[in-house]
Amino acid sequence: MKNFEPSNEYKPVIGFEIHVELATKSKMFSPAPFNPDETNPNTNIDEIVTAQPGTLPVANKEAIRLAALVGLALNCQIDEWSKFDRKHYFYPDLPKGYQISQYDQPISKNGYLDIEILGDISDVGADLIRQSEEGKMGSSPTGKHIKRIGITRAHLEEDAGKNVHPDGLPYSLVDYNRAGCALLEIVTEPEIESGEEARVFLQELRNIVRYVGASSADMEKGTMRVEPNISVRKPGETTLPKYKVEVKNINSFKFAEAAINYEIARQTEILKEGGIPKQVTMGWNEKQGVTVEQRSKEEANDYRYFPDPDLPVLQFTQEYLSELKRSLPELPSQKRKRFLEEYGLPAIDVENLINWKEMACYFEEVVSEIDEWMTQEQGLDRNQLIKSAANWCLQDFSALLNGSGMNPQESNVVAENLAELMKLIQQGKISSSAAKQVFKVMFEKGGEPSSIVEDLGLHQVSDEGAISSVIDKVVADNPKAVADFKAGAEKSFGFLVGQAMKELKGKGNPSVINDLLRKKMQG
Repeated sequence: MKNFEPSNEYKPVIGFEIHVELATKSKMFSPAPFNPDETNPNTNIDEIVTAQPGTLPVANKEAIRLAALVGLALNCQIDEWSKFDRKHYFYPDLPKGYQISQYDQPISKNGYLDIEILGDISDVGADLIRQSEEGKMGSSPTGKHIKRIGITRAHLEEDAGKNVHPDGLPYSLVDYNRAGCALLEIVTEPEIESGEEARVFLQELRNIVRYVGASSADMEKGTMRVEPNISVRKPGETTLPKYKVEVKNINSFKFAEAAINYEIARQTEILKEGGIPKQVTMGWNEKQGVTVEQRSKEEANDYRYFPDPDLPVLQFTQEYLSELKRSLPELPSQKRKRFLEEYGLPAIDVENLINWKEMACYFEEVVSEIDEWMTQEQGLDRNQLIKSAANWCLQDFSALLNGSGMNPQESNVVAENLAELMKLIQQGKISSSAAKQVFKVMFEKGGEPSSIVEDLGLHQVSDEGAISSVIDKVVADNPKAVADFKAGAEKSFGFLVGQAMKELKGKGNPSVINDLLRKKMQG
């Protein structure tokens, strides 16, 4: 791997092509099933997918609905008319020899996505200051700055299959399971200026796609694939460079950021040496951390588009679009703002909740149950209960869920029971260590925490009379530690607390033990 020296002589210009496989039951133009988890090759195929003579495509109504829904969530314009086109290019894994796509009349166009970025607003460039004056940039509740990334278009097409190249064998195989799946291609304006901005943009886009229910957008499974187009130019230049380098089919945010940063440095080095980067398609070698040239990059006229004669033109009525708009759920940016305002959580906790749609929904169910407890019992601190619930969701619960490959709604821990566990901890009825034991049982078997506490005998002792008796015994049994503490050795106090906890078999309330022991020592 060649190392390139960092340089501020050139600024990157980055646009994206993002491919999202839509969560339909069947494929884009055939009734063959769509199943991204299928491992047996050439299982989800039929006569249309394999381009048998005499077969005709029929557009998937649900795919069209999901595509329009994503377009609306991305603030896109949806025209009344849209059509499908044939894109002629040799695809060894698409039997027809062309791809059904959309060219000049896509479903969605001229949209935008706002992202939150770090850094001083004075560092983002004169072009963005102008955008700020147009209302495209500003502050967010997290203290970051809002940057608007334009969405050029979002169009429907069918996915290609997958080529398989067995090691050491002189031939390749083709798996058509993916061929014909409903694919939404989202194309951005070249307005991203760093690998970090690209990562933030991709994460927010994935969240939107998931929140509207359009796709699992699982990059490891290939239901979301990203292809950055990268160029660099001198600071202050407004025209686009005469070249761009595309990096194909990246399957993680981490790799996308790394590939972009590598390309920025590589292209900068070429320009500094007086050369011009070639307009090529690259692949990302994740093991070596470098981009690798694959082929020269095609232009739009190489594809010889023309309207598909077998598919009717689509018409989007205002009634249909209005109904779609009403069906839009709360989007990530809206939920982020509300979580910060309503729950007072740290921004990083809010971000982690937002990034896991199912956990964000589960957390709100827990908050609802906490509010129910607030009406039933006195002396509870709602804010502290909510913060504790967020910590448990993002730490202990997330660890167990990730280990088992589940979402929270699929687990044995129902929201009502997690809320009760938070209450028992706050009331001092169980210790934090005992709560972990209880939660483990809840996760493995389910059940109410109070019943589990009773079964395991984990009730925390908070009775001052019982604890005072134990403290008297500990002080009498450990005269040296008492003397050391009175001589200024604070660590001896911790030893005495530990002895009291030992006498109480770990069930003593730590705060009560600390208070009573300190009074005893100072008396």
